[in-house]
Amino acid sequence: MLHELPRADAAPERPQITATEAAAMARTVVNLFARWDLSDAEAREILGGLAARTYARWKAGEVGRIDRDLATRLSLLMGIHKGLRYLFTDPARGYAWVKKTNSALGGRTPVDIMAEGSIFALARIRSYLDAERGGW
Repeated sequence: MLHELPRADAAPERPQITATEAAAMARTVVNLFARWDLSDAEAREILGGLAARTYARWKAGEVGRIDRDLATRLSLLMGIHKGLRYLFTDPARGYAWVKKTNSALGGRTPVDIMAEGSIFALARIRSYLDAERGGW
């Protein structure tokens, strides 16, 4: 059963992601990667080549400073997760989607593309899901 989450107030005077928001996204992404059944190596590549020690600290709940690049990656991953939740009523199907080959992605899996390591790869998957959701 779906439960509506309370909406956060819009804050256009704060166009950047705050340190608190970034830390929350980092914790969420660690949990998301577990649901996606990613290896630590895949997770670190998706996060732009994050150091193994840093990712181990994230998994232990110790999120340090998050720079603009990493915050952008986290934001894109949240958008990917949101898109999957919209497209799949069964969350398990959405979590499994990232490891399934897709003809629209040249027969590759979304994880293969995201693990290329660039922000553009993440944006490609996000845009694909947005288009699927929007009926383009």
